Amino acid sequence: MSAPPAAPVEKVIVTYKSGTAEAASNGAATSDAKEKAERTGEDLSFERRLAGGPALVDLGGEASSKDVAEVMAAFRADPSVASVEPDIRAYPMAATPNDTEYPRQWDLFEATGGMNVPAAWDTTTGSGVTVAVIDTGYAAHSDLAANVVPGYDFISSSSEARDGSGRDSDPKDEGDWNLTDGECGPNSRAGDSSWHGTHVAGTIAAATGNGKGIAGIAHGAKIQPVRVLGKCGGSSSDIADAITWASGGSVPGVPSNPTPAKVINLSLGGPSSSCPSVYQNAINGAVSRGSTVVVAAGNSNANASAFTPANCSNIINVASTSREGNRSFYSNYGSIVDVSAPGGETRRGTDTPGTVTTPQNGIWSTLNAGATVQGSENYAPYQGTSMAAPHIAGLAALLKSAKSSLTPAQIEAAIKANARPLPGTCSGGCGAGIADAAKTVEAVTGTTTPGGSVFSNTANVPIYDYTTVASSITVTGVSGNAPSDLKVGVDIKHTWRGDLVIDLVAPDGSTYRLKNSSGSDSADNVTGTYTVNASGETAAGTWKLQVRDVASGDTGYIDSWSLTF
Repeated sequence: MSAPPAAPVEKVIVTYKSGTAEAASNGAATSDAKEKAERTGEDLSFERRLAGGPALVDLGGEASSKDVAEVMAAFRADPSVASVEPDIRAYPMAATPNDTEYPRQWDLFEATGGMNVPAAWDTTTGSGVTVAVIDTGYAAHSDLAANVVPGYDFISSSSEARDGSGRDSDPKDEGDWNLTDGECGPNSRAGDSSWHGTHVAGTIAAATGNGKGIAGIAHGAKIQPVRVLGKCGGSSSDIADAITWASGGSVPGVPSNPTPAKVINLSLGGPSSSCPSVYQNAINGAVSRGSTVVVAAGNSNANASAFTPANCSNIINVASTSREGNRSFYSNYGSIVDVSAPGGETRRGTDTPGTVTTPQNGIWSTLNAGATVQGSENYAPYQGTSMAAPHIAGLAALLKSAKSSLTPAQIEAAIKANARPLPGTCSGGCGAGIADAAKTVEAVTGTTTPGGSVFSNTANVPIYDYTTVASSITVTGVSGNAPSDLKVGVDIKHTWRGDLVIDLVAPDGSTYRLKNSSGSDSADNVTGTYTVNASGETAAGTWKLQVRDVASGDTGYIDSWSLTF
């Protein structure tokens, strides 16, 4: 980061010795300031008494270094003065990075569509966390190299891998270009290599403060490139093995991962009405090993439930928003979306597909200029839920670094509980809103609120007509009673939410009504945070979210919920 600016000294802080008149009397301190003004020729005046007793003395405007030195010397020479020091300026340590492309990164800092990332850097930069980018591999880039750890190539087909072999320890991106239309199926199109994995990686952890390129969201973290996408995409069998390996699991014929990832980014997917078991089993295994799995919702302007692995459980499903804070025109949506993040729009929805008409509204990141094989490194804007997902993966790395005890469920719950509503529009469902990095980091570290312990449950619980169901959270390690402002984060996927009555049940069986039923509330889903005065309840024990469906015709499930003490 660049150094804070030097500011002129406008005031000094004078501490008088105990027992002196100036230490006890503002009038005496005022007279002393006038006497020093006459002696130095400066326009000094007593301003106020500080906590603890020192006097704040105004220099009458900006003073030169020589003038300040003379004033301080005059006070030091006074036997009634214990000490004198300048009233210096302090600045947020998350100063603007000096990376040359940073001004283009509206997605990090703009109030409307950005994710409020810089303010989080005062607390955490992601150090100690490895993020696996399961994608096209890695195109060497000097703005990423320092943060890259060894990965693996999981493409089992040598022709798709384009490296002359199957799986190996080299995750180099050999290109995913297609020479002719139809090469990868009837509707496939010819195209150049995307260097997609390198673009995703830069958003997460590009080197920051190095005077070049872009700033990474978790620039203290490490990137592990895991190659699964080559010519004509990648297979679910390879991708599932990559998820297992990246999280520290065992894969036959593949050496153990020496640096398992605590965050996994999957900016990939395809059509499927359900989550294949090979994906779900791999994801469940990764989560059980402590890895948070982040998935792109998809770019078909359709319900994300028809795409996988976006429709798998135990993941954070991410939709894309534009610079204006709307759902991006291409982004998938729906009740299974957990949260949104900037994915940009390099063109308007009405512009010709394949064109780039609004590059300033895309997501700028590390890339490669080669058309098919790797060429020189560069930077370019992309759009997509593939760009939104790494924003959340980067945030997950910040959270894990700031509080290493956080589980994947707690990370997901914290991100959702601290998201803000879209300032624009979203038809179809964009989850909890746009993630707020600084607010989420503050919530889990307790830097702005006392306590800050987060407990959550992300296991899905089906809700059927005319039934009552419950999801439990066991609270441990919190002594005494619950707070008077206990935060209950709720994410329930259910059409016609007016059917639902929702209660919080304390460990002793006491109930607290969160939501009543309403025959006129036809909107989908219950997503938000309720505040409960639970100060009469013992914090430790098993709490339940109880949901009762009082009507027919609409069903759903408890997706996740959380308690923040």
